[in-house]
Amino acid sequence: MTERIAVVTGGSRGLGLETARQLLELGYIVYVGVREVGGAAAALGERFGTIARVRTLDVTRDADVQALAREVREQHGALDTLVNNAGIHYDTDQVASRANLRIVEEALATNVVGAWRMAIAFAPLLAARTHATLVNVSSGAGALGVIGASRPAYSVSKAAMNALTISLAADLKPQGILVNAVCPGWVATDMGGSGGRPVADGARGIVWAATLTDSGPHGGFFRDGQPISWVDG
Repeated sequence: MTERIAVVTGGSRGLGLETARQLLELGYIVYVGVREVGGAAAALGERFGTIARVRTLDVTRDADVQALAREVREQHGALDTLVNNAGIHYDTDQVASRANLRIVEEALATNVVGAWRMAIAFAPLLAARTHATLVNVSSGAGALGVIGASRPAYSVSKAAMNALTISLAADLKPQGILVNAVCPGWVATDMGGSGGRPVADGARGIVWAATLTDSGPHGGFFRDGQPISWVDG
């Protein structure tokens, strides 16, 4: 059987860490991108051995992204799935008219441009497979009909990520790459806070999109494997 290769960003904790774990359980070689190597992500190596490959990756740094793309290319020559999970700033303490633009710029740099940078760097490796997937971990908070005054950095960045998903889907469809956005729902993570659903449940929908077959959906927005609206979330 041909080895299956995945890259997951934002893998130090929460959804990224759990998504990596579930893909490892399925037998994927997973490159787990983290800003600082150590902690829970490093422990994956103890459990899964060499198929868990934790790497320093700040998606806002082109040098980090290019180094990882180069390693995957040299080691495998192709990639089966890219999961753009890295995200920051759930800014519920802000409103749009009084937003701290430094926070807005940081959110856009990671949540949108970082995912875009990853897509550009890894698209040739995804195209090297006859079938591959690209998953943008988004949020219903970025659906246009849901956006309100609060959490402007997060909501606007996720709306932009949804638009990026649609654009990438149109661009990469001829190359056989399925591109979709996934909302994991309100999950009990450091960003989401307590009271949400278990992290494993949220990650399961991400893994579903990452492991779609050739007949799977393309260019859509999903939660728990079911389509949701770009407008109403």
